[in-house]
Amino acid sequence: MAGHSHWANISRHKGIQDNKRGKLWSKLSRYIMIAAKNGGGDPAMNLKLRYAIDKARAVSMPKDNIERAIKKGCGEIDGVVFDEIIYEGFGPGGTAVLVDILTDNRNRTNGEVRKIFERGGGNMGAPGCAAHMFDRKGLFVIAASSTDEDTLMGLALDAGADDVRSAGSNFEVTCEPGMFQKVQEAFAKAGIAPESAEVTRIPKEAVSVDKETGGKIGRLLEALDDHDDVQNVFSNANITEDMLGS
Repeated sequence: MAGHSHWANISRHKGIQDNKRGKLWSKLSRYIMIAAKNGGGDPAMNLKLRYAIDKARAVSMPKDNIERAIKKGCGEIDGVVFDEIIYEGFGPGGTAVLVDILTDNRNRTNGEVRKIFERGGGNMGAPGCAAHMFDRKGLFVIAASSTDEDTLMGLALDAGADDVRSAGSNFEVTCEPGMFQKVQEAFAKAGIAPESAEVTRIPKEAVSVDKETGGKIGRLLEALDDHDDVQNVFSNANITEDMLGS
């Protein structure tokens, strides 16, 4: 959709190719633990946990790892206590950046993430400086070859989605976070398998950047994403695969 940075999809694909699966499993384990801690260990009653488990399964995380993370979150197994934090800041070209954090040491993570921002040509800002530039939405990316726009539009809107847009070789379907599960179930029932499905942050207005700036932003986002305590990174810059030199 207009304003949606493709960096997340590019980096996710690249990350799997680069054998970063182990680090991704570790991050997802934390996510599952937090979800179980806050809402209980039954995914049928805890939608955040169900979403976390779906994400873990999508990257072939072993069932034992998932179950162990749930038990740690519920206190059945001793585990580290993590805090959820959102860091906000700006990247090259004044672009807005949000960073979702799960950490067991706020001071350490704050200092390390601040350095990554500075080395990447950006800076961390005060709470509230960038979050208002994004909307929290469910986002489904569906290959255009798997369905036609009219069929997808009818199915998605009937299930409670907000919008369906063409984006190159894909369609992008957005919905409110509370409708994510219903839309996901409607696609599954219709036999439509999204390329990706997640609750994410989408910029309210995209910021166009030149290739050089886009490359700098991409390197900053990748460095942030590579930090063990970082769960997700979002930018309001329109970054293409060409800008990342892929």
